[in-house]
Amino acid sequence: MNISVNLGARASQHNLLLNGASVAYWDYAPVQATPATRTILVVHGFRGDHHGLERVVEALPQMRVIMPDLPGFGLSDALPNEPHDVERYARFVLDVIRALRLGPDTVLLGHSFGSIIASHFAAEHSDKIAELILVNPIAAPALEGPKAVLSKLAEFYYLASAKLPARAGNALLRSRISVHLMSVTMAKTKDKALLRFIHAQHHAYFSLFANREMLLESFRASVGGTVRQVASGLKLPVLLVAGAEDEIAPLADQHKLLPLLPDAELTVIPAVGHLIHYETPQPAAKAITDFLDRHPA
Repeated sequence: MNISVNLGARASQHNLLLNGASVAYWDYAPVQATPATRTILVVHGFRGDHHGLERVVEALPQMRVIMPDLPGFGLSDALPNEPHDVERYARFVLDVIRALRLGPDTVLLGHSFGSIIASHFAAEHSDKIAELILVNPIAAPALEGPKAVLSKLAEFYYLASAKLPARAGNALLRSRISVHLMSVTMAKTKDKALLRFIHAQHHAYFSLFANREMLLESFRASVGGTVRQVASGLKLPVLLVAGAEDEIAPLADQHKLLPLLPDAELTVIPAVGHLIHYETPQPAAKAITDFLDRHPA
């Protein structure tokens, strides 16, 4: 079986010039607009780009979805003379909302590192969006607990890559072996066709970053920031979509995060880890649709 994404005429690519940087974004129109149609602005994860969430978009035919490549990733320029940290990425979300004139009924969705960015934005600008959806949310610091050693090793990997001569550093970061190892570590599915699809996606898009310096900055932001840091400030309705077997954002941490959020619910998808967007897009889409049905615009 061949797994592919077919969004057909729904997808259109556009560019914005924001603060001197060219930003690429994709606008996915609903197949047919209905009273339940909402606009969902999506923030992807670390080393990803808009491609990673397209299986979820495909499973949300009634929604309009807007997905930019974060600055420095995919086809978007790095931020000129600015840090690639959580605060600046959150400001980027605000810039996109203003540039596209998205209304306060907009839904904001963040995956993994994007959950950190989206939650920090929402805590500061709750008037700009109506609901917040966090998929594989980063609820606790990566440098804490059982994953601290692996996080430290990963930090050494990115730091060493930034310090090496340019050719050697880029080769290490874009190494097929390194990317494949990351992909194998995160995937939980036993479906061989789906595994081939996931690995092909990672090999095609995981190395589309602007430069080593911004990648190191973004990595440090991804392991230093959490949703928990701003939990009490998230006054709007929040949906957490967690993988039962997620080792990067463990389910135990989601259960600890949930009571800290003033108005939140948790959906747990079984037999999946940190790649909900690739492995279980239909259950994720159903959780999103059900949540938005309970919170109409």
